[in-house]
Amino acid sequence: MSKLKRDLGLFETTLMGVGIILGAGIYVLIGAAAGIAGNSVWLSFVIASIVAIFTGLSYAEFSSRFSDDSGEYEYVKKTISERLGFIVGWMMVFTLLISAAAVALGFAGYFARLFPSFNVGVVIIAATTIIIFSLISYWGIKQAAWLNVLFTFLETFGLLFIIYLGLNKIGSVDYLDMPLGFEGVLSASALVFFAFIGFETIVKLSEETRTPKKTVPRAILLSILISTVIYILVAISAVSILSWDKLAVSTAPLADVAAVALGSYAFLALSIIALFSTGNTILIILIGASRQIYGICKNYPKLKNLSKVSSWRKTPHIAVLFTAIAAIAFSLIGKIGTVAEMTNFAVFATFILINTALISLRLKEKKPFTKGFRAPFSIKKVPITAVLGLFSSLFLMFQLPMFVILSGIGLLAGGTVIHKLVS
Repeated sequence: MSKLKRDLGLFETTLMGVGIILGAGIYVLIGAAAGIAGNSVWLSFVIASIVAIFTGLSYAEFSSRFSDDSGEYEYVKKTISERLGFIVGWMMVFTLLISAAAVALGFAGYFARLFPSFNVGVVIIAATTIIIFSLISYWGIKQAAWLNVLFTFLETFGLLFIIYLGLNKIGSVDYLDMPLGFEGVLSASALVFFAFIGFETIVKLSEETRTPKKTVPRAILLSILISTVIYILVAISAVSILSWDKLAVSTAPLADVAAVALGSYAFLALSIIALFSTGNTILIILIGASRQIYGICKNYPKLKNLSKVSSWRKTPHIAVLFTAIAAIAFSLIGKIGTVAEMTNFAVFATFILINTALISLRLKEKKPFTKGFRAPFSIKKVPITAVLGLFSSLFLMFQLPMFVILSGIGLLAGGTVIHKLVS
């Protein structure tokens, strides 16, 4: 049976993580978050990043122990139970598919705004975009990685440009202004956590990464740290240039920030960069979803066709095709509301299970794991960062609207039913 080709090093895997973390989230969500947290929106990013780094340390240790593309499925299966492993894998795949569709629709919206004469409808543009990036995902991970490098540099340039524009405005506002109090800052943290989603996608590239047990943990932690610094500086710069109440009602917040500072040409430039940013996010989400489907389905005879690898391109071609069709199907809805919050529920639930799994693994092991990365700060056998990651994820989950929580519980139930059908 053909195997995936190992083409990725630390540079490419780190840029993959940074690329998806810095993707569509910050270009869109900073406006909505500012409406809740006010000038303290930077603090919301700090809180969200702390939750991300706690769980990132758990992912880093797991990826140092296991190097399988199925990621969360493998970690939970080997430490808690196979059924819970399947459910957590199902949740992540479902979340990635919805996110790919939603971001593709966002890409289509930017595209339609920049090229109004190209009037074929956002759904057609979104579907075409998914097809194009799916072909890249199929063609080869090396080619996809270098396209991601290009797109990541462009989207990072856009954010660094915003930071540059805000340098001479630093100190012009009260950065602890909280229109809804600290509760508003916490609610905004639950929302902007969507902008940190992506570092966990790196583990789904393990079978295409050279020396994954060393490279993947480093890439996870580097991508979170780099993105956190950029996010905090962007948030401070944005509210320094454009008041938080105006950011809150903007449909293109960072582009409007640039327009206030430099005029309409800056708005056009940031809109184009946002187009590349959303495109990059779609590409990496489609890659992550197809590789996780491939990794999970290897373990179920009824799903084995989804784990086949192309003998020509050395990529999981059936999983890539399935991912493309599913994402296009979701995009046909035309608009997927509250996608960030829905995605966040699944991610918080997954992070709770991942941290619980690491605690369980540590308690069961007879000798400490010393052959790779190990999450720091333990009391006896219990990793403190995993405990903090578990409870902080649980806390932020309950900052989400109740209907999102109930919908997420329905998603968990759906995973249980699917598991029974394929077992």
